[in-house]
Amino acid sequence: MFRYKAVNRKKFYFKSPNEKRRLASRRSETCVAILRVRRLAVRDFTIMPEHEKTLTINEIYHSIQGESTWVGCPCVFVRLTFCNLRCNYCDTEYAFYEGTKQTLKEIVDAVAAFRCPLVEITGGEPLLQKNVLPLMSILCDAGDTVLLETSGAHDISEVDPRVHRIMDLKTPGSGEVEKNLWSNIDHLSSRDEVKFVMGSREDYEWSRDKVQRYNLLSRCHAVLFSPIFGRIDPRQIVEWILADKLDVRFQLQMHKFIWSPTQRGV
Repeated sequence: MFRYKAVNRKKFYFKSPNEKRRLASRRSETCVAILRVRRLAVRDFTIMPEHEKTLTINEIYHSIQGESTWVGCPCVFVRLTFCNLRCNYCDTEYAFYEGTKQTLKEIVDAVAAFRCPLVEITGGEPLLQKNVLPLMSILCDAGDTVLLETSGAHDISEVDPRVHRIMDLKTPGSGEVEKNLWSNIDHLSSRDEVKFVMGSREDYEWSRDKVQRYNLLSRCHAVLFSPIFGRIDPRQIVEWILADKLDVRFQLQMHKFIWSPTQRGV
């Protein structure tokens, strides 16, 4: 208990009980503030082991790659939950919210059980969950070939350079063209692919303009033109490509012709 305070070695007793209570209250507040700072320091400097980090996963399955230059190859798909876009042709709306939390170790073990060296990280939008970055690096370290399918609305620069990034550029017909993050183009490499999904002549001309304006054919491994399933006759897009002599790769979603277009887990 404090009975006096020393100033120049002289003793000064409290003049009233109120002054004593005020000092005790001030000291209590100081101790609480110090504890808060210590707790923050512990939280900031405690690093969770990589394998204990978590992701919300919609599904993990083994199938045939249905798109990109890897089409036809056996592949393990890791579909992450959540997407901030609402493309009007989306065929995986079930991944907007459905999912369960899994540690990175659980995910890696599930992938390894299929004994398939090609792995695609998809969604949803995978880059919405920051722990997808260490997951991709862990898979690369294990010797897997890792593909990332992303909407093009999020920064791809932090993705492990060993990953093959397959990036959408959203066309006007998607309803989400304003969400394209154009700075991503500067980060493309010869390992990456850019995909345009189109449902009209307007979408085609918009895509053709972007391929030429940004010199995409020399920036990345492949440029993919894909029809919106059920909205446009694929032959139309092929004829436009041939007429314009575009050096792009036309593709169909192979899995939708092997299985039902709405079949999950394929």
